[in-house]
Amino acid sequence: MARVHRVGAAFSRETDAISRRNGHTAAMPFTHWASRLKNSALPAYQLIPDLIAEDLRQGRLAPRERLPPLRELAGMLQLNYTTVVRGFAEARERGLIASRPGLGSYVRGSFLGLPLRAGTGAEMTMNMPPEIDGHPAMQRMKETAAEVMGAAAMHDLMRYQDFGGTLRDRELGARWLAQWVPDARADRTLVAPGIHSVLLGLVSMLVKPGQSLCVEAMVYPGLKAIAAQLGTQLHPISMDEDGLLPDEFESACKSTPVGALYLCPNLHNPMCATLPMARRERIADIALRFNVPIIEDDAYGMLPAAIPPALADFAPELTYYVSGMSKWLGAGVRTAYVLAPSATACQRVAGAMRATTVMASPLINLMVSAWLESGLAGEVLDAIRAECRWRSSLLAHKLVGHGVRTHPQGFHAWLPLPESADGSSRASDLAARLRELGVAAVAGNAFCTDRLPPEGLRICLGGSLNREDCGRAISAVIDSI
Repeated sequence: MARVHRVGAAFSRETDAISRRNGHTAAMPFTHWASRLKNSALPAYQLIPDLIAEDLRQGRLAPRERLPPLRELAGMLQLNYTTVVRGFAEARERGLIASRPGLGSYVRGSFLGLPLRAGTGAEMTMNMPPEIDGHPAMQRMKETAAEVMGAAAMHDLMRYQDFGGTLRDRELGARWLAQWVPDARADRTLVAPGIHSVLLGLVSMLVKPGQSLCVEAMVYPGLKAIAAQLGTQLHPISMDEDGLLPDEFESACKSTPVGALYLCPNLHNPMCATLPMARRERIADIALRFNVPIIEDDAYGMLPAAIPPALADFAPELTYYVSGMSKWLGAGVRTAYVLAPSATACQRVAGAMRATTVMASPLINLMVSAWLESGLAGEVLDAIRAECRWRSSLLAHKLVGHGVRTHPQGFHAWLPLPESADGSSRASDLAARLRELGVAAVAGNAFCTDRLPPEGLRICLGGSLNREDCGRAISAVIDSI
C-alpha cells in the first residue's frame, strides 16, 4: 500500500504542477460552463463531455490536469450530483478523462494527436512506423492506387488465387528483397498476408511435436501467441546488447531436439540490437552443423541505410527470410514476403500457409506491386528513414542519462528501469499509466520468454504522432520515471 501511495503522490504532484504552469487552479476553467449549461437544449450530462473536449482543444484544459471533485463541481454549476456523475461517465466512455483510486478524475484527451478508438488499445501497444501524410510520395502512392484499381478487372481480383501471388507479384517482391538478400528469386518467393501469418505457417511446418523453437529471451509477443496456439515449446536463448548469444544456441542444439531457430537480427524488437557480422556467421555455422532451419524475421531491416549481410547469405540452404511492409509503410497494408531456401521448400511453405490463411488479398497485391514497380515504394522508404532518424535522435537526446537503447534509424527505444524494492513490476505499472496518457509504452514482460523479464519499457514514437507530439510523449515519460 505504501508503494501505491508514493505513486499516487507523484502523480498528484505532476498534475498539480501542470495546473500551476497553466496559471489556474483546477476549478477555475469550469466557471464558464454554467452559462453554457443553462442555455443549452441538451441535457447537462450530454453537454459535459462536449465542454471538456472543447476546453481541451482551446487549451483551457491540459492533459493530466486534475478535475475538481464531483460534488464541488456540482455545487459550482448548480447541478444535481448524479447529473455530474453521469456526465463524467459519458466523458470516460469517449476517452476524454480517466480516474484513479484516491486521485479522482483527470484529463486524458488526445494530447498526442492519437485517435481514441473505443474497444481497442491496439494503437497503444503495437509498434507502428511514423506516418508521413504530407510527403509528396505518399500522395503519389494514393494516386497510383486509384489508377491501378480503376484499370483493373475487378472480378478477376475478387476470385480465389493460387497462394503466393501472381508471377508479377513474386518477381517484383523478389526484386525488392534482393536489396537485402541478393540471391532472392521469384521461384523461391511468396507473397503473404502479413509477417505474422508467415510465422504461423513456418512454425507449424518446421517445429514437429517433441521439438522446441529456439528464440531470443526477448521476442515479438505475436510469436509467443503463435507458440501458445500451436502448443510449441519455446527454448529461450540469452541475449546481450548485440543480440542472441551463439554459445547458448549451440548448447541448446546439443541438449534438446530443436525444430528451428527464430530471431530478429536487425533493430531487434524491443531491445534495438543488431547482430554483428561475426555473430551472424557463428549462428549460421551452428545451424548448418546441427541442420537447424532459421526463421529470419527482418521486419525492421529495411530501415537502416546499411546492415550486415542477412543470415540467408550465410546459411541459404536453411534460412527462411521474412520481410514485409508493416514496419515501414503501415500494418494495414498486410503484405509480406517469405524467401524460402529452395523452390521445393517454397512449395511446402505455400501448402502450410494455404491451410491457415488461404491467400493474400489480390487487391492489396495489385497496389503494392504497382508501388514497387514505379519506384514509389523506395521513395516512401527513404522518407520514412529520414523521419526515423529524427525521432531516434530525439529519443537519444531527451533520455540521455537513463540508459536508453535506440538505433539511429529506428522509431522505438528500450528504456531500462531500476528494480523495485518489493520485487513487483514497476515497468507494468508505468506502462499502464503512460498508455492512459497516449504514450505507446509496453513493459518487458510482454516480450520475455525465460520468465525473468528485465525491468524496462519499449517506447514507440511511430503511428500518427507528429514531431511535436513526440516531444510531449518523451516529456511524459521523463515526468513519470
